[in-house]
Amino acid sequence: MSEPAEIRTEVAVVGAGPCGATVANYLGLYGVQALLIDRSTEIIDYPRAVGMDDECLRSFQGIGLAEEMLADAVRNVPLKMFGADGRCFADIRPTTNEYGWPRRNIFMQQLAEATLRAGLERYPQIRPMLGHELVRLEQDGTEVRLDVRGPAGEKVLVRAQYVVAADGGRSTIRTHLGIPLVGDTHPRKWVVIECDNDPLDAPYTGLHCDPKRPYVCVDLPYDYRRWEFMLFPGEDAEAMLQPEKVHELLAGHVPDPTALNIVRARVYTHHSRVAARFLEGRICLVGDAAHLMPPWAGQGMNTGIRDATNVAWKLAAVVTGRAHPRILSTYDTERREHAKAMVGLSDTLGRVLSSTSTWAARTRDVLLRGLTVAPQVRDWLLEMRFKPMPRYTEGVVLHSRRPVAKDSAVGRMIVQPNVETADGRSVPLDDMLGEWFTLVGYGTDPLVHLDPESRAFWDRIGTRYVTIVESRSGRSRAERLRSGTDSVVVEDLDGALRKWFAAQSGTVAVIRPDRYVAAMADTAELAGMSGDFERLLSPRRQPDAHDEKPPRPAAVLADGGAS
Repeated sequence: MSEPAEIRTEVAVVGAGPCGATVANYLGLYGVQALLIDRSTEIIDYPRAVGMDDECLRSFQGIGLAEEMLADAVRNVPLKMFGADGRCFADIRPTTNEYGWPRRNIFMQQLAEATLRAGLERYPQIRPMLGHELVRLEQDGTEVRLDVRGPAGEKVLVRAQYVVAADGGRSTIRTHLGIPLVGDTHPRKWVVIECDNDPLDAPYTGLHCDPKRPYVCVDLPYDYRRWEFMLFPGEDAEAMLQPEKVHELLAGHVPDPTALNIVRARVYTHHSRVAARFLEGRICLVGDAAHLMPPWAGQGMNTGIRDATNVAWKLAAVVTGRAHPRILSTYDTERREHAKAMVGLSDTLGRVLSSTSTWAARTRDVLLRGLTVAPQVRDWLLEMRFKPMPRYTEGVVLHSRRPVAKDSAVGRMIVQPNVETADGRSVPLDDMLGEWFTLVGYGTDPLVHLDPESRAFWDRIGTRYVTIVESRSGRSRAERLRSGTDSVVVEDLDGALRKWFAAQSGTVAVIRPDRYVAAMADTAELAGMSGDFERLLSPRRQPDAHDEKPPRPAAVLADGGAS
């Protein structure tokens, strides 16, 4: 029997869905060599995940794909909740765009996956291995070895420094590692029905809290529509998928159910579970491999994209020698508790939706309508302030004091208004922050205040320097304020960054690659903060100060040829 072909790589990503493909795109952006392994060669050609929030779009912005995603999405879609009497008791229309993107957007997963896979073509060091199935894996202190079976049954041995498990809710890797999914499986099943000739004029997502049969109705792009109906005890799941039963479920909701072109009808069981740990040695779990939640908050994929963005820069920092491998433990620290919070939100909305007691449903409707009379409660609901936002009190963050102040920006995502460049262009802030760490000063150039040792550290890890000044603070459009250092100067167009910095104790912020604030300091504290941050990352080797992306070796086959 011939020996399996052998491939060496820095990172192997198993699972080419949205989360795995996002990790692979970020690794490509960071110059990391990676394989993207998936047993399927094709994208499933029907909608699954349909909700994309502002944080998710900001992640896609980081890999240059946000606008392409929005080209196939419906923006600012309201979420309406209807009571037992059919009247709307909550019309959620968030108008804030603090992160630079609309908060509620409806898309179709198959189109997003195609965009992500096309994005990989920009990176020659990212090698898709579609049609390849993971059979088993093992790891030690130096690598992970993956036994992979190719389309024709051929064996391939992959040797990777690290592995990202993005292989879904039935994750082979999570099962192999013996990591339990902690939580519950919901007893009620739901029928999901989709058509591609939408007959309704209802441009919103509707949660219909009807005790007779709770259901959800979602307006999708390109004339698609989705319905989700709760099944009752005693109803046979397979029987409910028969055409006559599907038509029966839709009766009363559309003029003529038989006229619909049904593209999918499936029964789903919902789970509220989170993996006991997101990291095992050199293997990281992301997306559904790490957490499962009901769809009511529309946060399943969004939570997974947050995972992907978080773990990708940490893996890149480790394999390029800019951080000690121990920072990978902060992936679990930062992401697992927030995933639990998103599962909790989904469960809460599910309880509101799925009551089958007429008395309980009417009581719920009266209570919620009464609460929304109060302006503060109404605004809290309508602006989606009930959604838990990530806030990292531990991890790759430096807090100036403990306990952490509730209003501290450290550990939170920085806002993203538009800023104006030296040549007069209005651009989103992130476009000026670059792809890696950034030292941002408001009204002060951080480079002026760095001592040589601190400057050497920030340069070694590839930091970008940005100075924000007030709008129109130069003498004229032709004579804008400029820096005498390597710092990039931008103007705060609408004062949003002035307001943001004014609420904090420092004038210089350290922004991580995932746009979270890692630390803040006044100019006099920069040297101390820089030293603390260097110890937090603890680089084990130092790339050349002028090489933001150290050259990576090509993937090598066992016979010595480049892959």
